[in-house]
Amino acid sequence: MIPLSRPLLFQTAVPAHPSHASGVRRMVTAHLNLWRLSELVDNAVLATAELFANAVRHASSNPRDVVTLTLECTDRELRVTVADSSPLQPRLRTPDAAAESGRGLSIVAALVDDWGTVPPDPGTTGKKVWFTLCVEGRG
Repeated sequence: MIPLSRPLLFQTAVPAHPSHASGVRRMVTAHLNLWRLSELVDNAVLATAELFANAVRHASSNPRDVVTLTLECTDRELRVTVADSSPLQPRLRTPDAAAESGRGLSIVAALVDDWGTVPPDPGTTGKKVWFTLCVEGRG
């Protein structure tokens, strides 16, 4: 990857509905390929899809709710942030072996270099869940 003079940034708001998950995956794929980070696509798309699904399932209660997706890339890392309007914090769970859900954050943790949550922007409600993937030494 060519050294960047400033971070690459993409941000969009997506309706908080499961029908938009495929569009989110396509957007992440397209931007990472445009930014010549194709080696990060698989892990970034899967981790983003998990965070989007969590936001839709656990944080969306109104048909007008949106999930904000931000991709930011520096010379060192790709940072993906998924923001929603719910103040409820995500938590890692250890689901029963037969459970059909509850593994999303474990999947994210296994795929990425780091992840966490931060408060919403001033004047807004909710939370931001983020993850990073190392760019340094790749490409």
